[in-house]
Amino acid sequence: MKKYVCSLAMLALGITASAKVTLPNILTDNMVLQQKEKVTLWGKSNPNAKVTITTSWDQQKYTFSAAEDGRFEGSVNTPSYGGPYTISFDDGELTTLKNILIGEVWICSGQSNMQFAMRELGTNADAEIGSAKFPNIRLVRLSMTTSNVPMDEAKLDGGGWAVCDSQSVRDFSAVAYFFGRELNQKLNIPIGLIESNWGGTISEAWTSGNTLKKFPEFQQAVKQMQGDKRSPEQVLQDYKQSQTDWFTKVQSTDAGFYDNKAVWAGRDYNDANWKEIQLPGFWELSVLPNFDGVVWMRKKINVPADLAGSELTLSLEQIDDNDIVWINGTEIGRTEGWNVNRKYKVPAGLVKAGENVITIRAFDTGGNGGVHGEAKNLNLSNAAGNSISLGGAWKYRTAVNFAELPSPQLQNGPNRPSVLYNAMINPLIKVKLKGAIWYQGESNASRADQYRTIFPALIKDWRTQFANPELYFYYVQLANFMQRKTEPGDSEWAELRDAQLQTLKVPNTGMAVAIDLGEAGDIHPKNKIDVGKRLALSALAKTYAQPIPYSGPIYKSHVKSGKDIILNFDQVADGLKIKDGTELKGFSIAGKDQKFRIANAVIKGNQIVVNSTEVSDPAAVRYAWADNPECNLSNSTGLPASPFRTDNWKGITFGKK
Repeated sequence: MKKYVCSLAMLALGITASAKVTLPNILTDNMVLQQKEKVTLWGKSNPNAKVTITTSWDQQKYTFSAAEDGRFEGSVNTPSYGGPYTISFDDGELTTLKNILIGEVWICSGQSNMQFAMRELGTNADAEIGSAKFPNIRLVRLSMTTSNVPMDEAKLDGGGWAVCDSQSVRDFSAVAYFFGRELNQKLNIPIGLIESNWGGTISEAWTSGNTLKKFPEFQQAVKQMQGDKRSPEQVLQDYKQSQTDWFTKVQSTDAGFYDNKAVWAGRDYNDANWKEIQLPGFWELSVLPNFDGVVWMRKKINVPADLAGSELTLSLEQIDDNDIVWINGTEIGRTEGWNVNRKYKVPAGLVKAGENVITIRAFDTGGNGGVHGEAKNLNLSNAAGNSISLGGAWKYRTAVNFAELPSPQLQNGPNRPSVLYNAMINPLIKVKLKGAIWYQGESNASRADQYRTIFPALIKDWRTQFANPELYFYYVQLANFMQRKTEPGDSEWAELRDAQLQTLKVPNTGMAVAIDLGEAGDIHPKNKIDVGKRLALSALAKTYAQPIPYSGPIYKSHVKSGKDIILNFDQVADGLKIKDGTELKGFSIAGKDQKFRIANAVIKGNQIVVNSTEVSDPAAVRYAWADNPECNLSNSTGLPASPFRTDNWKGITFGKK
């Protein structure tokens, strides 16, 4: 009873019990703080509470006052690298962060080639993961999250910062790990790596709405998203409801159903006026180009007596996307998923000797629709192995055209302007960083001209948001990919690489050339070790002032001399070299007619002389200008030259040598 009276008295006097400080997800045990900085620490306590922060590296005490909502924020001074240390937060109850290092903090961002995890390295994965024991490297990984408005709190995978070991590194970015490992080994300084990436994403998704508003093409989309104040949970709930409503409307619109009965599947239904389609086959590659929607397909078969009356198996390979299947008007199965094999059990007695009808209702929301696989695998069979082939001509009729009844779209996808910045960058902006590494561009390759402005804008945007105008920003130029061509031609990937090359004009940037590290058949090449090391070379040279070569040759200028064009380069180290073979490859040349032809190229000192017998009055040279070029120019370090062009022509034509 006395305790109860005491509690009432405390409430009457406005006295509240102490509450343990809560910290943002990004501030945890094992983290790395940027050395020699005023580092921000923040969190939440009681309204108007006094919070005392003590840093063990200097035993300095800092006292901050919480606001009316309990939020507090302040900065502490960090020393030169070292640790481990502790940081305590005391608002009447003690909270302590342990095993903290002071060192260099880097954010690692982009799309799938940055997201590419250590476990995906292939034959090297187990060895690299097993040897990843670096207590002075710390890792933290953000969850893939979108938001229409800037978020304050980061969502993390794994619960916070982790010491780098074989367990924590397994799902971590391979490029980021190899970058951090190189810095740690060369500098002997603790390294903190923050992974924030999402495969298949566009650069503008990683850029703040305030910056994107300066681009007319993004203004409306940003305005619309900023006006949508729904939570991610509400967005998903609304989408699920709209999907349910849409499916109901599709069903009611589908003329194949009447009073909820599949009339087009009936054995006696007259399909004489239906058209013909060959199965297996995609209707969009044959009879129905660009058609997304619902298509019914029927086939009449004659069943011999030895198959009738027993349990059968109907095999239809794969149907894009979803299907319902009937025999003689009786449904025997339905499946969702374009890549799932369809094998349906047919009850004994359903199939009679003589004529029977199989009906498929295929539901395709995008891409190719229809039945795909091998004709020999489309059949109706019994346990004894007797079968009827179902490949060949079927009747078909369209029921619902989704161009007239479009499906609802989930408004939480990652490829919308600013949504990844809001959810996966903005929650970090109080963190002091040394720099950023970036591997992205594949998803912007079709818009290289735009990338020439939007990518530098992203860099400036991050520097503004992190309040660090000198933030180092190192990025990977797109690797070689796709089929190799023998003649000069157009290339969206070459255009994007050129946009990346031009971004080197932005101060405190560097580019890791990967034109020799790609794979023709895989957009995610396995060699991430060299990618990470090349990014680290830029950081070691430009951020940490180590006197080392950090780049392959970079085109600087050219002069015309008769039938020759003479090229000059930066970053030649001890001289230009041919990396493989005895002659340079990858050069093309054009006259004023803008028709590029394969060129001869030779090294003379630190210059390259380019010409062609077919071009008497040359005007421009291009190097490695293809999706997957054959090219071999490097400098004495073996680092490859960046692809480049000396022209700024558009609408180019190409000619054979």
